[in-house]
Amino acid sequence: MTTDLNAYRRFFAEDIQLCANLRTEALTEALATVPRERFLPPGPWIIKGEADFQAPPRKTRGDDPRFVYHNVGVAIDPARMLFNGAPGLVCSAIDALELEPGQRALHVGGGTGYYTALMAHVVGSSGSVRMIEVDEDLARQAAANLDSLPWVTAQQGDGRGVTGGPYNGIMINAGVTHPEPEWLSALAPGGRLVLPLTAGFGAGAASAFASPMANISKGLIVQIGRVGNSDAFSARLVTFVAIYSAVGLRDAAANEELGRALVRMPFPALRRFRLDAHDADATCWCHTAKGCWSITE
Repeated sequence: MTTDLNAYRRFFAEDIQLCANLRTEALTEALATVPRERFLPPGPWIIKGEADFQAPPRKTRGDDPRFVYHNVGVAIDPARMLFNGAPGLVCSAIDALELEPGQRALHVGGGTGYYTALMAHVVGSSGSVRMIEVDEDLARQAAANLDSLPWVTAQQGDGRGVTGGPYNGIMINAGVTHPEPEWLSALAPGGRLVLPLTAGFGAGAASAFASPMANISKGLIVQIGRVGNSDAFSARLVTFVAIYSAVGLRDAAANEELGRALVRMPFPALRRFRLDAHDADATCWCHTAKGCWSITE
């Protein structure tokens, strides 16, 4: 089957923009121009969409690249349930970074590099993007996939030891229980950190958030913003997420607190992320030793 991929990508980009309400015009343009199939294994592809929430992933009918230009996750390592995530969800997170041309961005958990490439097109060649991926093989693939973008660097690492800042936007692409202090300190004045704040639940958990897979955690994608050049941080809810859990970036006690908070109030009206010492009160949605998520200004 022959397909006009340029036209297909353009329709795909407009569809994602409309469905995910993307406000960053350069991100929509990136969706229309970056070839997703170049960042994926050869087709046919194993995909997972919103209707497959409790069903196993399925295979596309062939290897025509048009099959990956839909709002579906595409497996990059089926054995480990590692997916290039659904564009509507991941692009909502990128959109929340509010990136502009010429800015610096950090992407932790970039997989094979597709969404890093989208971020790179948003900031343009006058900006820079650093991608960090914990899996050595995926990091190697990402470096090769991103080689044509000289303002992008890709490296293997666990997301700690952040260099190259300050960053206007930092995106974490795996479920964590808290923001690492160095991510917060690496934010430029007015910079934004977007991360999946998730709790991992065992298969027998008596909760709507229970997951049958130990490596999948569920929770919220949140945006944290540095207020000016201060050590104060705003917070807001972006959307709900189920995602592969980060390796080495989770705290057991914070995970338990998050689990209770998500059951008690699944969609909190977050306003601040607090690092100051204080007693938990009614304004604390989730109060942990790693920081407090507050629902009041």
